[in-house]
Amino acid sequence: MTTIVKAASAAQFLSLVPHLVGCVPRDSLVLIPFAGGRSLGGMRVDLPPEDADVDPLSATYVGLVCRVPDADAIAAVIYTDDPFASAAAGRGSTAAGRGTTTSSSMPRQDLARALLLRADECGLRVTNVLCVAPDGWGSYLDPECPDEGRSLDDLDRPSGIHPELPAAPVGDQRAGALLPAADPAERERVARALISLDDGVRLICGPDRGRPSEPAPPPSARVDPRALATVCALDDLPSLFEDALDAGAGERDPYLAAAMIWCLSRPSLRDIALVQWCGDLSAGDDALQAQLRWEEGEEYPTYLAMHMWGEGGRPDPARLESALDVARRAAATAPRDVRPGPLSACAWLSWALGRSTHAEHYAEEARSIEPEHGLAEIVCSFVQAGHLPDWAFRAPGAR
Repeated sequence: MTTIVKAASAAQFLSLVPHLVGCVPRDSLVLIPFAGGRSLGGMRVDLPPEDADVDPLSATYVGLVCRVPDADAIAAVIYTDDPFASAAAGRGSTAAGRGTTTSSSMPRQDLARALLLRADECGLRVTNVLCVAPDGWGSYLDPECPDEGRSLDDLDRPSGIHPELPAAPVGDQRAGALLPAADPAERERVARALISLDDGVRLICGPDRGRPSEPAPPPSARVDPRALATVCALDDLPSLFEDALDAGAGERDPYLAAAMIWCLSRPSLRDIALVQWCGDLSAGDDALQAQLRWEEGEEYPTYLAMHMWGEGGRPDPARLESALDVARRAAATAPRDVRPGPLSACAWLSWALGRSTHAEHYAEEARSIEPEHGLAEIVCSFVQAGHLPDWAFRAPGAR
């Protein structure tokens, strides 16, 4: 369901921004596109360095808003660690475009003026350009803004103004990227299950199907029956990946966690999981068959591969969230040498959800263990190039 909340003032609007972007931004620029007076979500980018050339950067930022269908207006919020006091020496600045005069005591005025100019050139109406600093807040379009800014206390009352909203997010854009806690006993259980699973795979499928550096167990060796049952579950990967989405399943069963680690550490199986989690069980069946045909020399279907590059139909965010929980739990419990696989899945799923900051964190964690990990390198290249999935610019249900 869509919750419609009206903001009667700039302060009330600022109290809603964390709800739009899922965090309390820090050292960030937040862009909020509008269509017909209603916001269409929020985009957060890192604030450029003080000495950066803001003109081309602003063109890129406003260009992101222009990619949102039906967007006809924009609001921008600059979150900076620079206080109002440090900018008090700069006076009487005039913003380019429409002859708008910016408040003279606010930090990052060059960026605000460049954003106004680019929005004007693109035909976007500017509803407001705001600044939140450590010692105050204000609007660049408000000539009456005090030199010291307005009180931050104005922004601390969202629950009273908007009782219909859940609690505001806590933490900045980097919060929430840490893996869930896994105690040593849990990691030990999963590690043992993973060894047993490898033994079961080599016993049933042949010695070349497990870890190549380890010999297959002798025929007389006992393999845990739970490992053999898990090997049988691998025979129907789409069902396994679907069952894994059940909340907390990986926490209850170390063998399911081991199966997820085992699969996510193998690119061909990992890609089947990601395609399925972007779609449904039938998409997983299609991806599995496509993978088998590709291994026989056929081309991989474009309609399945395109999701990996951020194109195609918009995935269900709740489904991706569940998949991310699975991948995060797998990464948290995986032995270090196989952790890059689950971490790279975390990176891709975070990127697919529009959380590039988290995506880069997971990808770099994977690369710290395996520097040339393929998917981790791809996600890092996406983030560094500012590439977002195409569906990030479309509303739910839009084609």
